[in-house]
Amino acid sequence: MLNDLPTIYEPKSVEDRIYQKWTDADIFRCTTDRSKKAHSIMIPLPNVTGILHMGHALNNTLQDLVTRFRRMQGFEALWLPGTDHAGVATQAVVERHLWETERKTRDDVGRKAFLEKVWEWKEKNGGIIIGQLKKLGSSCDWSRERFTMEPMLAKAVRHIFVDLYKEGIIFRGKRLVNWSCPLRTALSNDELEYATVKTHFWHINYPVKGEKDTFITIATTRPETMLGDTAVAVHPDDERYKHLIGKSVVLPFVDREIPIIADDYVGMEEGTGALKVTPAHDFNDFEIGQRHGLDQVNILEPNGILNENAGPFQGIDRVKARPKVVEALEERGLIVKIVDYEHEVAHCYRSGDIIEPFLSDQWFVKMDHFVELAHKAEHEGRVKFHPERWTRTFHQWLDTTPDWCISRQIWWGHRIPVWTCQGCAAEISEYDDPTECPKCGSKNLKQDPDVLDTWFSSQIWPFSTLGWPDKTDDLDFFYPTEVLITARDIIALWVARMIMMGEHFMKKEPFSHVYINGTILDKQGRRMSKSLRNGIDPVIMIQGGADIDGREWDGFGADAVRFTLATMTTEGQDLRIWPERFKDGQAFCNKVWNASRFCLINLVDEEATVAEDGASVAEVGASVAEVGANARPMASGFDRSELTFQDRWILSRLNTTIKAVTESLDNFKFCDAARLVREFTWNEFCAWTVELTKFRLRDEEDDPEDAALARRVLAHVLDRTLKLLHPICPFLTEHIWEIMNAHIADRSLDGSGEEAGEYIMRSPWPVAESALIDEKTEREMGDVQEVIRAIRNIRATAGIHHSVEIECSVQTDDDPTTEGVQRHVEMISNITTCSITAVGRDVEMAPKSASEVLPGLRVYVPLEGIIDMEKEIARHQKKVENFEKRIAGAEKKLANKGFVERAPAEVVEREKATLAELKENRDQLLAQIESLR
Repeated sequence: MLNDLPTIYEPKSVEDRIYQKWTDADIFRCTTDRSKKAHSIMIPLPNVTGILHMGHALNNTLQDLVTRFRRMQGFEALWLPGTDHAGVATQAVVERHLWETERKTRDDVGRKAFLEKVWEWKEKNGGIIIGQLKKLGSSCDWSRERFTMEPMLAKAVRHIFVDLYKEGIIFRGKRLVNWSCPLRTALSNDELEYATVKTHFWHINYPVKGEKDTFITIATTRPETMLGDTAVAVHPDDERYKHLIGKSVVLPFVDREIPIIADDYVGMEEGTGALKVTPAHDFNDFEIGQRHGLDQVNILEPNGILNENAGPFQGIDRVKARPKVVEALEERGLIVKIVDYEHEVAHCYRSGDIIEPFLSDQWFVKMDHFVELAHKAEHEGRVKFHPERWTRTFHQWLDTTPDWCISRQIWWGHRIPVWTCQGCAAEISEYDDPTECPKCGSKNLKQDPDVLDTWFSSQIWPFSTLGWPDKTDDLDFFYPTEVLITARDIIALWVARMIMMGEHFMKKEPFSHVYINGTILDKQGRRMSKSLRNGIDPVIMIQGGADIDGREWDGFGADAVRFTLATMTTEGQDLRIWPERFKDGQAFCNKVWNASRFCLINLVDEEATVAEDGASVAEVGASVAEVGANARPMASGFDRSELTFQDRWILSRLNTTIKAVTESLDNFKFCDAARLVREFTWNEFCAWTVELTKFRLRDEEDDPEDAALARRVLAHVLDRTLKLLHPICPFLTEHIWEIMNAHIADRSLDGSGEEAGEYIMRSPWPVAESALIDEKTEREMGDVQEVIRAIRNIRATAGIHHSVEIECSVQTDDDPTTEGVQRHVEMISNITTCSITAVGRDVEMAPKSASEVLPGLRVYVPLEGIIDMEKEIARHQKKVENFEKRIAGAEKKLANKGFVERAPAEVVEREKATLAELKENRDQLLAQIESLR
């Protein structure tokens, strides 16, 4: 029996069962059904090492929302999932595990055995985040789940490398790169994190050769790198040093003679005006060295230990070397002064250690060609950013990006497909592994030991996942994708590179729209991080458990989490989230559940009751079949001539909402869509339609036809409301839908003739019917609602119980308002337990009355003999004080000559009108206070 449905929605008893039902039915699976239009989204692939965090929850909620919306619109909507092998991160995890369990390094076990251990770890632990995405309700086509190291994607990676190599776009060169000493690998600029470091400027004297007691003073924040200096540079116009240009200094500790050179790069006002040049350990110095043909002296081993070029400091770790070098300089009297200094320093995004510029042989991608392609795609409007401001970030990166270092000195990843002949030194790169040298025939070939940067493989994600380089039906149907929803952190790392690769290899952009969602912050506005211990686990928020601080949570349910995140997603702005915020989503879901419960109880053919405040008040006499028999067959299901005012209003509001929500989702205005659905569902469907329908069902014996019509409209509005809600709250809406399917035999209850379908997620998205949008009725109902709210406010403020009948009069400003309120006096009286004594422009407030001043309306309730008059006067006085403050602010604004002269005329006029209205409302309140006295 539907009366036995719980009055509190219990997501724990629903969500896992519903998701399993979807999975068993394979309902997310997509095909290349050419009777439909394709819509595809590629998941921003999470790391295989990852677990769901709140940023993932936001990002994937929005992707699922769009996918469910398009699916209901009739698209063949593919949301393709997968994970990234995350080369550096995964190798670090497995290396740490290997050391903790076996006290071995990767070098101890060897490359082959180590990679076997990585694959074992991946199979055992690599799918955690996928399971968590399912908890969130993600409707991905799991049959298409991809992994960046699987054979199909490896084939695609091999093809793009070989193609770009043969085009001369990929090349090998000895260059300075960002080096992570703990990880012993190169990193790209986009993989660095910058942090402020407190350090010093050490001013050091370098002895000028051949000139006794003559020194040139340099200033540096990295004194240990002086061991790799190959010159000292000064500005050619610097009078202090002109006489020294062409001479040499003797580098302390290593006794290496290095020249004093002139270069325009040196700032005469910076530091001492003399710059130590270390081409092998500084990017700017590298460029100076290239201009002047300087030697490149590397002082570091890959692990950060100083090598033989460091003289007496050989074998010391780079971090420990700094104080030892400073100490030795002080002993020689070469430290002039030490100045405190703070600056931004690059750190490894994985280990957190300071990055070292390091000279090594690496593989690079020339970026000029790709930058041009990416600029063109955006300029031509084929790729649009939402919000638009992120376009600037996109172009800034394009305009400053250097050649991309794509080689990594690790073992886990796509190994670089280049072999070198040990006989003739020829380089070979082909789609298949070579067996002999094509030049000399030698079979002694050695493959490059490095692997490709993780982002090299993920940059082709939009088309490699669909079967490229083969010409597949999937690729032809689903590419290009519609939208990419991602975070701003990877606009450079991933978004830009996908655009480049799509333009180059597919000759078409990979997606038409890029939506950049906001960043999740804590209550204090800080980014969530492990170090701050301020992260929120979305799985705990969904299903309950203990958080990082040991606090126990019952769990709010996936829909509550999704709804809260969607309503807060305002144009890519950052979101401040703390656990209690999900109570709003939980309350909304419970409101929808109880409104739906009321509808279901009163729409089925069984001994049901019309419930108000939990009490049974009347029996329902009409069956589903009887309701259907009373319906007039129409395309829309309704004949306007038979509709009551209440029906016309809610159907108008419903269709206005459908139109606005659809437009919002079409334009990625997720917050607007969620807000519109919430306002309609809570304020208009739950608060008004359900309540007004109760009165019509109570009077069923007197007017069975009206009761039948009320049910038809109720069924129609419930059906459309659930569909509007489904993309945001999929579990709740699917649960209610299956109850409706189980208990309502004729789902075309509204007379529309529509078939319901087994799953709401496969039902059609509602389309706004313009014929049912009635602005005049909406305005009229708006006035009625204002009167009802005003009466309720007066009751609440004055402490008058709703069972006490009171009198009320309504003063209006115009005849249409008067006529509109007069037409619905009975409705107002029934809902508010009052008798309306008068409505009109000439209505006057009776002595000692409470009042509510509304736009175009004043509501008066005589209070003498009912309430404490002094309390009511005090309430009005508070309102007057509030109006006085607002009046003072408006007067101050209009007294500001700058505002009046510079603001548009219409803005100034609007301010004047606002001031006049404020004064009028204040004066009316003062008159009411006088009347009460």
